[in-house]
Amino acid sequence: MQITLTTVGRRSGQARAVTLYAWEHGDDLVVVGSQGGAPRDPAWVHNLRANPAAEVQRGRDRVSVRAREVEGAQRDRLWAMVVDRFPLYATYQRRTARTIPLFVLGP
Repeated sequence: MQITLTTVGRRSGQARAVTLYAWEHGDDLVVVGSQGGAPRDPAWVHNLRANPAAEVQRGRDRVSVRAREVEGAQRDRLWAMVVDRFPLYATYQRRTARTIPLFVLGP
């Protein structure tokens, strides 16, 4: 599904919105900071790391969320899930030396 994720710019303090694909995982959403396999993380990733409070819009519904970057075994499980649903992420990972970050967005 597509969502609009609104974060607070880490430098500007201004609201920054980006459209992303997200996958439901229980009551949470999982988003991927792939940027097509670019060498650097997308700006929204840096914004969430600096301030994990954000807003998600799905259709007309808006909800406040808190982001948590996942690592280790949990990241491995969620990575397998998103690659299964969108195999192009595996290609993106091969394009870059960085580990593509995953975030869980929850209430």
